[in-house]
Amino acid sequence: MTSAYFLSPWPGEDGGAARLATPLSGQGLNLQPGEKLSAVIRKIHMGTMTVLGDPGEVFLLTHTMLRSKFGLPTTCCVERVDALSLKTIHRSPRLPGGPAWPGGIAVHRNGDLYVVYGRYVHRLNRSCELLATFKLPINRPYNSFVLLDSGVLVTKDLSDSGHSTLSVIDSETMQPVCAPLACPEASIARLSALGNTVYVVGVKSVFRYHWNAELSTLDFDSSWRFDYVGDTTQTYGWDAVIDGSNVWFMDNGKHSYMVKMIGNGVRQTPNNLIRVSMTDANDAQIIAINDIKGGSITNPPLIDLKRNIVVAYDSANRTMQAWRFDATSRALTKLWTKQEFGCASHMILYPNSGELVTNDYRKNGEQVVVLNIETGTEIARTRINGISQGVVFPSAGWERDFYWTTFDRLARVFVA
Repeated sequence: MTSAYFLSPWPGEDGGAARLATPLSGQGLNLQPGEKLSAVIRKIHMGTMTVLGDPGEVFLLTHTMLRSKFGLPTTCCVERVDALSLKTIHRSPRLPGGPAWPGGIAVHRNGDLYVVYGRYVHRLNRSCELLATFKLPINRPYNSFVLLDSGVLVTKDLSDSGHSTLSVIDSETMQPVCAPLACPEASIARLSALGNTVYVVGVKSVFRYHWNAELSTLDFDSSWRFDYVGDTTQTYGWDAVIDGSNVWFMDNGKHSYMVKMIGNGVRQTPNNLIRVSMTDANDAQIIAINDIKGGSITNPPLIDLKRNIVVAYDSANRTMQAWRFDATSRALTKLWTKQEFGCASHMILYPNSGELVTNDYRKNGEQVVVLNIETGTEIARTRINGISQGVVFPSAGWERDFYWTTFDRLARVFVA
């Protein structure tokens, strides 16, 4: 096994460090005429994501928030929940975090759970018992992590000014393997990775580091960097998707989200889809999602490698757009558009069935929708309700189901 992630359908956020949002099996819900979606729903506080371990194992990460409003340190918690009822089976103690920001959890190939939340890394067993903790060097929130094929954990503090810092942690000893590495600029986006290369979307440019096994450090790749802001007024990008040939992400990531993304863009320009070739950073495209001012997002696009389809969106203006991508000519041809569609969350793609799972936030709360990725046609939907529009992480399930997480709801959505 080369991947450092556990061999399960969904061992980490977005299905893995490349953020392809695809379950390991590729199998889908395979919704048929006459079938519909139903949901088991549980109220939670500040949910971030679920990940899967062995068959039937589902782990939920949550954190506190109110204390941060008063400058007080916050905590996180990991639960193993019943795969069907969502009831708690095991629960960790409150884990120290410090500065608040949604963190991340993954199941390592060694079988243990790793959590980065606030300025701490925690290692737990799958009974949610704490095994070790490491305090990260910068007093800022670290927004999750990636596992490289070498097995090391790489994390980064979140900042929109100055510079961010990469920390590389040995997953066995839970100690740094090298000194913290200062990035050339600040970064808001979560890290992405492919193999042993880490991709960083900074506030102005995208750049990468290669793992140097001989020296046990990350080497900055000075030959590969793309300035996606340039002389424009666009704001920073969010998480990147690595398709094996290109890096994809979106900009205008600054917004005023409290409960929903809708209407909360802060820059009076459309947001863009950005593509950068992994072999030549000068081979890049910047494409407006639409022509509506105030465009904004807080998450990555979605790439269907099987059909060469790219799906991007403007959460502030309730628009989703799909293109067919020609890898030879680099042409993006519009396939379909959905308007007045409240998508903002990370998504799930089932490549075998061509089913795309996303959200549609409406006045009566969160709804989860399955679309045909080739046509944009709606296949099914169900209501999750809740106050907040989903902007965090779903996961595939063990059967014809998936888990949808918002800040105030956890739902198991299944075919009925």
